Amino acid sequence: MQFANRIEAGRLLAKKLDAYANSPDVVVLALPRGGVPVGYEVARALIAPLDVFLVRKLGVPGHEELAMGAIASGGIRVMNNYVVRSLDISDRLIDEVAAREQRELERRERLYRGSEKPLDVRGRIVIVVDDGLATGSTMTAAVEAIKRMKPSQIIVAAPVAARETCAFFKALVDSTCVCVMSPQPFDGVGRWYEHFSQTTDEEVCRLLKLAKQLLRKRVA
Repeated sequence: MQFANRIEAGRLLAKKLDAYANSPDVVVLALPRGGVPVGYEVARALIAPLDVFLVRKLGVPGHEELAMGAIASGGIRVMNNYVVRSLDISDRLIDEVAAREQRELERRERLYRGSEKPLDVRGRIVIVVDDGLATGSTMTAAVEAIKRMKPSQIIVAAPVAARETCAFFKALVDSTCVCVMSPQPFDGVGRWYEHFSQTTDEEVCRLLKLAKQLLRKRVA
């Protein structure tokens, strides 16, 4: 099967997470940008607050779609040592790519959140959402950073994930990884969407604002 788009994918993923609906302990953190439309649908269905969690993939120069690692808010850097060793990538090159992505991470932080503080996740159930999991580098960086914020539980959630990546997260986050499907062979996240256009900064900001308005109406 293919998802029509991220909206449909988010709605189907939300059905897999309905056990967490209407819980004051649940928060949804979406990985920008593609994870935000999916996360919005999850947060809307669960009646949970939505926020972004900033992560940037470290792409191999010249082959940017191949992740050699990722960085996340809080100074977290996670490397794919297999890719680094097999391509003989130097520390200097890694640092150059990381510095560039750190600037973009900080730009998005200012744009998406402005002066607002991030959601406080201490002691809460955090559902971390992306539009798909291939190697899982960006999600790994996110999970490692969120762990430092002392939540009670972390749930990795995506509409589609490579089978081995899903198994990895089940072990990493205490057997809690939720996805709609884990096809084999995987062939990349975009393969499983009919429409997989790039999510814009404007859409991210719009959905975050809409999620806040909707939640206020529901809990009023």
